Amino acid sequence: MSKKVLIVGGVAGGASAAARLRRLDEQAEIIIFERGEHISFANCGLPYYLGGTIREREKLLVQTPRGMKERFAIEVRTNSEVTRIYPQQKEIEVREQSGRTYRERYDYLILSPGAAPVRPPIPGVEAENVFAIRNIPDIDNIKGFVDAFKPASAVVVGGGFIGLEMAENLSIRDIKTTIVEMQEQLLPPLDYEMAALLQRHLRAKGVDLVLKDGVKAFEQDSNNRVKGVVLQSGRVVPTDLVVMAIGVRPEVHLAREAGLAIGSSGGIKVNQQLQTSEPDIYAIGDAIEVQDLVTGAGTVIPLAGPANKQGRLVADIIAGRPGKYEGSQGTAIVKVFDLVAASTGASEKSLRKAGIAYKASYTHSGSHAAYYPGATTMAIKVIFDPKDGRILGAQVVGSEGVDKRIDVLAAALRRGDTVFDLQELELAYAPPFSSAKDPVNMAGYVAGNIIAGDVAVIHWQQIAGLDPQKSVIVDVRTRGEYQRGHIDNALNIPVDEIRRRLAEFPRDKEIILYCQIGLRAYLAYRILAQNGFKRVKNLSGGWRTYQPAVEEQKLLQQG
Repeated sequence: MSKKVLIVGGVAGGASAAARLRRLDEQAEIIIFERGEHISFANCGLPYYLGGTIREREKLLVQTPRGMKERFAIEVRTNSEVTRIYPQQKEIEVREQSGRTYRERYDYLILSPGAAPVRPPIPGVEAENVFAIRNIPDIDNIKGFVDAFKPASAVVVGGGFIGLEMAENLSIRDIKTTIVEMQEQLLPPLDYEMAALLQRHLRAKGVDLVLKDGVKAFEQDSNNRVKGVVLQSGRVVPTDLVVMAIGVRPEVHLAREAGLAIGSSGGIKVNQQLQTSEPDIYAIGDAIEVQDLVTGAGTVIPLAGPANKQGRLVADIIAGRPGKYEGSQGTAIVKVFDLVAASTGASEKSLRKAGIAYKASYTHSGSHAAYYPGATTMAIKVIFDPKDGRILGAQVVGSEGVDKRIDVLAAALRRGDTVFDLQELELAYAPPFSSAKDPVNMAGYVAGNIIAGDVAVIHWQQIAGLDPQKSVIVDVRTRGEYQRGHIDNALNIPVDEIRRRLAEFPRDKEIILYCQIGLRAYLAYRILAQNGFKRVKNLSGGWRTYQPAVEEQKLLQQG
């Protein structure tokens, strides 16, 4: 007897599950219910349609109801909202656009409702020039407003992935853009010093940043349009357009009303087979709670990659194939003008919250061989177990080759590799693409040196707390580099002069060494350590990590 599988929601997870299930079971009856007009669209591409990088709207349509019917023999019912689930009867209630309601029976039900943009009850949020972005009609509305009214300024509320992409594409349209973020930094999955690199780039591109300040109200004109964003600090940011991008919330109302268990993170609780508390009801995508691969905690990860994989897996399980979802590490990447930021696994913030011990290292490597034209620098942060070096997380910020490196690091983390395993990776090399020691190898070497005890490190945020009576900071760069900018009260002893100037280093104080990226200071460290100096530390990541982070902190304090 053939199975009847109903799927609530399309886009990434639902459409993926339907197509995979058809490939495995030609006899199954598969019906997708989508409350909107579009069954499967490239929601990650929406900002680029606004900016003109994607010129044809049709390119956003990944699959159509007609295409699903003709190629996969899958019935798609658009403009059909599932309003209730009856687990005992194994039925759902559906409301059509006309208002007609009916019930549909199922053998298996897959919930893929996604997540909805957070839209807090801020006074003025319903004004006609305040937009959220989730689907094609949303971007149609924003693009239509921009095309019709030619706004000179815009405020993006929220500094996450969507907020940054919208800010870039509004700027491309010659709209003066301000990002307002309640936290002290943009892109929360990154740690502060890595986000600082991104923030500096945005400022250089003409985007204004308002950090650690939330929205209190939207000031409207006589035409019911927002003319200013009133912040909690009292400051008012004039604007012609507002995009709300403060995050998303799992859509769990259907599941909750059906009595399905909801996890502590707010997502639908599922087991490793993606079953809910009702065995014949499965859930996938942005609406579910998954296990964090590193911390083990329940979390929601609204990303297209995990949603697609979950869709494929749930189809396998319903078709009778064994499988289980091991959890997610939240690998993500974003392009912002000429810079790319990416992360995988845990950040320092999340590890501290989970009470997990860790160490971190920084490297700044060329995207390819320095002698081959066009090389750019990327910053790599690796977070690892202090005992065995197991990789807990990684972050990369740069211009070229960031995607390749974060993918390698993500794969290593998924396998349970250590920083010593990174040293042994044999990665593709030719001068236009990499260096003989790839940036990932270099990250492994530096982290491995810390575990092996070949170098002791200090981090950028610890410098301000040093007691000048008990420590001395030594800049081992050239005199020219030192004169262009240095840490306050630092001495300058270039690394090539250290052996003949050993007498100038105090033995009764802690010695903090730093250079541009950490390499020369490491060489200096080894010289001092092997000449009897016991209290020496290297500033991890050097000036290139320290300076942007400290400058961003100063800007934050200035308001």
